Amino acid sequence: MSELLAALLLGILEGLTEFLPISSTGHLLIAQHWLPRQTDFFNIVIQAGAIIAVVLVFRQRLVSLALGWRDPVQRDYLFKLGTAFLVTAVVGLAVRKLGWALPETVTPVAWALIIGGIWMIVAERLAERRGDSPDVTWTVAVLVGLAQVVAGVFPGTSRSAAAIFIAMLAGTSRRSSATEFAFLVGIPTMFAASGYTFLELAKDGQLGQVDWTAVAVAFLAAAVTGFIVVRWLLGFIKSHRYTGFAVYRIVLGVALLLFLPSGA
Repeated sequence: MSELLAALLLGILEGLTEFLPISSTGHLLIAQHWLPRQTDFFNIVIQAGAIIAVVLVFRQRLVSLALGWRDPVQRDYLFKLGTAFLVTAVVGLAVRKLGWALPETVTPVAWALIIGGIWMIVAERLAERRGDSPDVTWTVAVLVGLAQVVAGVFPGTSRSAAAIFIAMLAGTSRRSSATEFAFLVGIPTMFAASGYTFLELAKDGQLGQVDWTAVAVAFLAAAVTGFIVVRWLLGFIKSHRYTGFAVYRIVLGVALLLFLPSGA
């Protein structure tokens, strides 16, 4: 298989799985068991491509927040987004410097999928008992920031799942409100991660080793696919639970443990 075709397939896969709470890392792990394994820079940049989809889908919301910052409600929401991002950035950078991360091999990813799937089912049921609350509190903002760090440390957790369901447990019980906040926080988070990795590669003189054509193909594929997925998901969760995704995670995790070698 050509490098460009592999990059295209990985970009599409990233766009399909980045925003669904099923772990893009787990799916990329499966794909790269057969496709050429990519660099960390490639994987992070295609995630940023998927985030472009969120910018496009939420463009009116973003413009409203940017232009309406004088309104106390809008300003409060902006500050909470900023708080969640800062918690992720500060704690995440400390974790990265300390080297706290599990290897992206089958066993830890599979268990993260299974445990996360069970947790999703429990969390959604508990959130529903609290009523339909769309409010994002400061507690939610801080916990969403920490949840994103946890997702980075434990591959297979899913950043979107961690952020959405901790928000629902912490008080933002309405699925659409928790999902919107998690997606909006993902914009600065993933762009910052891509930028940080770019600077690390530049500092180490490794940018010449990057296949920029393959990265561009995967970036665009992730952006287009992600846009379609986000639009669909926002409509889906208005009348459906996340249970189907949780069951899928559990089945996928078990399949990984049974059919892929643990060191892969």
